[in-house]
Amino acid sequence: MKTRQQLAESKRWVIKIGSSLVTDDGRGLDVSAIKSWTEQIAQLRTQGKEILLVSSGAVAEGMVRLGWNTRPNALHELQAAAAVGQMGLVQTYESCFKQHDILSAQILLTHDDLSDRKRYLNARTTLRSLLDLGVIPIINENDTVATDEIRFGDNDTLAALVANLVEADTLIILTDQQGLYTADPRKNPDAELVTSGQANDMRLHKMASSSGGSLGRGGMSTKLSAAQRAARSGTATLITSGRNPGALLAAANAEPHGTLLLPDTEPMAARKQWLAGHLKVSGKLLLDEGASKVLRESGKSLLPVGVTSVTGNFIRGEMVSCISHSGEEIARGLTNYNAIEAAKICGKSSSDIETTLGYVDEPELIHRDNLVLV
Repeated sequence: MKTRQQLAESKRWVIKIGSSLVTDDGRGLDVSAIKSWTEQIAQLRTQGKEILLVSSGAVAEGMVRLGWNTRPNALHELQAAAAVGQMGLVQTYESCFKQHDILSAQILLTHDDLSDRKRYLNARTTLRSLLDLGVIPIINENDTVATDEIRFGDNDTLAALVANLVEADTLIILTDQQGLYTADPRKNPDAELVTSGQANDMRLHKMASSSGGSLGRGGMSTKLSAAQRAARSGTATLITSGRNPGALLAAANAEPHGTLLLPDTEPMAARKQWLAGHLKVSGKLLLDEGASKVLRESGKSLLPVGVTSVTGNFIRGEMVSCISHSGEEIARGLTNYNAIEAAKICGKSSSDIETTLGYVDEPELIHRDNLVLV
């Protein structure tokens, strides 16, 4: 388990900066703040740290340039705002990093990029190559082409998936709050800052607000969910205020600011991280009590005999959700059979697959190498 000192000494950091910070609560790009963060990142680099930056702000900056006072709901308007704002956002970062002789690169991702195995590996290789070359990747969701079905939903989630992708040691989420409080500090003066905890402690979610304000899509709840995702690859998450001067350097000095959320499980293998990072599933398999227990306790393959029903319209190789007999999602995996085939063989022994379908691809409905607990 990581401590603040271990976090400070860790090498690979993913830093996420929210819209309200980047755009000074929607008034336009806060160039002085961006200069401060790039100066701190430059100092972190001299300490041997590898930095990946996930920055919100494209839509908010686009709104300012277009003269819009409220965030639009229509997808095409959001995409237009993102296209306009991304220009200024990246230009500002590039200019600030250039003052420190640091090269930067723009990386725009959609969920499809990380749900397709080939594109996932391509993104991973590109980011690692940029780090090897000493370049700072500036990552954002590709809002200009994302749709409701494939968008990450918020850059907290994107940052966590990037942490999984590159096996980062640390995820720093800079926000406009000091961290997680026991209650909403804007409404309850007795609220206390949670200085540390386990990323998977569900009690913390009860304390969090799901509101992200008028500019962003994520609130404290999404930050806790991001910490959970990041923990899958052994990444510790620090949620802290980006308005604090020197917030990044304070983290590097192990100063007790913000909320530190620690992983409590061993890092997953790279393929398991990819599977766990899937946000989009194409169907569901309802399991009986025996299969639910086997998956939870033994990590074995899912056989058709343990499946009681099938929902959805999926093809071979797509991601499906495994639902326990009590109605909880316990695993996700890539299915060896399409929905029609799965429905025909569910509840049957593997030895009956060929008799039922006239052929057999695999004896398992989902092989354990393509299955991950959630």
